[in-house]
Order: sequence, then structure tokens, then C-alpha cells
Amino acid sequence: MFTLVVNGLMSCIAYLVVVRIIPPLEGMFIKANLYGIDLSKTKKDKVPEAIGVVTGCIFLIALFLFIPVPFSSSIFENADFPHDEFVELIAALLSICCMLLLGFADDVLDLKWRHKLLLPTVASLPLLMVYYVNFNSTTVIIPKPFRSWFGFSINLGLLYYVYMGMLAVFCTNAINILAGVNGLEAGQSVIIAMSIAIFNLLELYGDLWKAHRFSLYFIFPYIATSLGLLKYNWYPSRVFVGDTFCYFSGMTFAVVGILGHFSKTMLLFFIPQVINFLYSVPQLFRLVPCPRHRIPRYNPQTDKLEISTTTFKLSDLNVTGIICLSILKKLRLIHWKEYYKEDSEKWVQCNNFTLLNFFIVLLGPMREVALTKYLLIFQVICSLLAFSIRYPLASLFYDV
Repeated sequence: MFTLVVNGLMSCIAYLVVVRIIPPLEGMFIKANLYGIDLSKTKKDKVPEAIGVVTGCIFLIALFLFIPVPFSSSIFENADFPHDEFVELIAALLSICCMLLLGFADDVLDLKWRHKLLLPTVASLPLLMVYYVNFNSTTVIIPKPFRSWFGFSINLGLLYYVYMGMLAVFCTNAINILAGVNGLEAGQSVIIAMSIAIFNLLELYGDLWKAHRFSLYFIFPYIATSLGLLKYNWYPSRVFVGDTFCYFSGMTFAVVGILGHFSKTMLLFFIPQVINFLYSVPQLFRLVPCPRHRIPRYNPQTDKLEISTTTFKLSDLNVTGIICLSILKKLRLIHWKEYYKEDSEKWVQCNNFTLLNFFIVLLGPMREVALTKYLLIFQVICSLLAFSIRYPLASLFYDV
């Protein structure tokens, strides 16, 4: 408990540092050409970009200073030093540090999508190696309805490491593709982190209390630094978080999920991101034309966001694309408009496949801050659903 109290105090200090340090750095980022233009505003002022690197650095500094605290009793009492726990902490920091660096490189160099899939995989390797050396537990419990076919448990072996590597890739990119309005990236990340913290606190008195305490070492300073960033990223945003923050956040969640031994529960807190990914699949895999920017379109006359659209010939789609569109159209999950041009071919206009556009399809045009609030409320509702699945409903499928 002492270590968590110290960690909490250091996190509060980290929050104050972030709040104080961001304003003086805004001009420096603009001077270095690290800025963007807010497409959802009438004013086209320069807004500092990639400020997530600032909060990431403060987060790392706080944890670097915290490193001796969990091991102080072993140091001063000449007890056996817990080398396995120390290696876990260092490897976790290494993976996060790598992802912070690679995310900043993406903001500066504007990397391609294939690099965005490769980089988290590389950054997760130290994490997977430590998991292999310290635990190497690749057995999963089979849900009750399927035990007559597969038995009580099954050892996935290498496939489990593939799953954890894919978890790191998903976490880093899932936040990145559910973005585009002020406060959304930082807001959803804070809600996910708070959900993880609550879960860890509930499990502190269980058999894996050490793993959940380890998770809290990272989550407390993450929440503190992200709240400081959210203060300036909220509508109207003074700073943009950049891909740096999304990658750094995703890797932090992957670290605590894997080394905290709740990687499957972790996915429950990503329900909106999973929905957004599944909804985006037709465009992400180029079954439907995908423009570079899929954020909602700003209407300066009404000061509201409207759906952004993509236009294409229906005959240009392959069979898979046509099937996907037919399903979405039948379920009324997309805006759909057909018309003919001079070439007498049928053209289609539909909304871009993101959760942001879907909310506008569902609720109509709205102001940017309202859309952010609706999405964050949805994130909170999904977190409550995740806890319902993890606790009351889990007993139906597992022996808990």
C-alpha cells in the first residue's frame, strides 16, 4: 500500500507539471513546424501538434523516479532482490519508451499504414520476451458450454504470443482511428485508464494482487498526465495530441494488460474501439474507397458537424465490397444515396465508416463538443457493460 500511495503522490505532481509545462511549449512546437489546422473551426489558427510527446515524457520521468520505491525494502533490509519484478518494470518502460519515440517519428515523418502496424509489433518484443522468461503461461480456460468438445483448458503455445503481439498493435491503432474531434483521443483514453484502475483495485485482494499492483504503478501516472493534456485538448482545443499520444497510450494499455495478466479483460474496455474498427473494415481494407481524412465535415453556416462522404461507382466494387455495403444498408447503418452521372453509370454516395459519422447519421448534425460528449458517454456505458460481463455474467461461462 505504501508504494501505491507514493505512486499516487508522484502522479499528482506529474499532473501539475503537465499543466504548467504545456503553455510555454506551444510556441516552440509551432516554431518547429509541428502544428495543424483545426478543420472544424472557422478560424484557421495554428494549433500545436504532437503534444502527446510532452505528457509521455513526464509520464516516463515520473516512473523513472519511482523505480527505487517498490524495491526499497529489499535494498535497505538486505533481503533477496526480486529480479523478475525489476526486469518486468524495466521491460515495460522500454516498450512504452520505444512506442513514444516511434509515435513522435510518425507525427514528424507521416509514416504509411504498413509502418503503423509494424512499429507496435517491434516495440512489444521486450514485453513478450519478459513474459516468456517470467511466466510463459499460454493456457486458457475453455467456457463451460464448449468443455465437452475441448476440455477444461487448452494450451495455445505460440498462438498466445501472437495474440498478445496483435493486442499491442490493436491498442495502439484503435485509439488512433477513433479520433478527429477535440478531446476525443485524450478523453476516451482517460476513461479506459480509469476503468482499468477500478478493475485493478477490485482485484488487489485476489490471487494475482501483485500483477494488479504492478498495473496501477503505470495507470496512476498515466491518468494524471492524460488529464493534464485533456485540459488543453478539450473543446476548443489549444493543442493536438498527435499520433504520439495514441501510440503511447495504446502501448501503456498493452503493457498493463499483458504483464497484469488480464489481456482478455482489457479488450472489454475497448468495446467502442472494437465497434469502430469493425465498422471501418470496408474502408480500412479498401473494399470501399477510403479518403485520407474521414472526420465529419464542418459546416461553417450552422457551426455543426455533418457526415463526411465518399463517392464511387457501384460497378468499381468487388463482390466482397458489394456484400458489405448491402448488409450495412439493409441494417440502416450507413447514409446511402444513389444517382446517375453523364456516363449513365450508377454512382453511390455514402458516409465514411467511422463511429463519429455513424453518431451523426443516427442523431443528425451537431456541434463538435456535443459529438465528443456523446462518444465519451458511450465509452462510459461500454465500461459499465464490460464490468457486467467480467463479474456477474462471467459465472455463466467460467468457474468464478
